[in-house]
Amino acid sequence: DNNGKYSEATMTLTGTARDWTRQDVAELSLWFRGESTNAVEPMYVALNGRAIYHDNPNAAQAGNYEEWVIPLQTFADLGVTLNNVTSITIGFGTPGSAAAGGAGIMYFDDLRLYRIAP
Repeated sequence: DNNGKYSEATMTLTGTARDWTRQDVAELSLWFRGESTNAVEPMYVALNGRAIYHDNPNAAQAGNYEEWVIPLQTFADLGVTLNNVTSITIGFGTPGSAAAGGAGIMYFDDLRLYRIAP
């Protein structure tokens, strides 16, 4: 429920899981699906608090699983140090905004790093 807030889940990374330059990884992939009754909200992924938004504003309404592949260079261009990723966040809405939002249910699966997209 994003009424007057935003929704996000954050995982703190530790140890070698923080170095996203190992073995020449180049992309972050995640699979997601929502429901047609979900409100339209911008979906984002953030590394170390720096967010990339999905280019489909209706992503929260995807009825089938969809893959979102994000080049890690996109995060590096925002200033994320890829050999020291301390957190990954998936969210909806606009962080820091108290704007009215919607509600819905989302499902996520298979968060992976790839050298190239499979």
